[in-house]
Amino acid sequence: MNLPKVITQLVNAQDNFDSTAYSNCFTDTAIVFDEGKTYNGKKEIKNWIEKANTEYQVTMKPLEYSAAKRELKAEVSGNFPGSPLVLTYHYEFEDGLIQSLKIV
Repeated sequence: MNLPKVITQLVNAQDNFDSTAYSNCFTDTAIVFDEGKTYNGKKEIKNWIEKANTEYQVTMKPLEYSAAKRELKAEVSGNFPGSPLVLTYHYEFEDGLIQSLKIV
């Protein structure tokens, strides 16, 4: 699968539970939408993913990527009810980094 470099970095950071590397995939003003909540900027994104890593130990297995739709379908597994699930990650990019991420 031909993923953008920043998406490959994001998946690797997630699978290694590295919240710093994960947040470094985002612009300083990035926004993440997940489970009805919004996280603004690298600091909030880092805190969100750090908490999720501690609680759920989520790993990602990319299944399908569409450059035209700017979306990734991935199987996520971890310590949460219903694991594993297939989620869709909708991205907006800016200067090679993620500006916006919506997880559904």
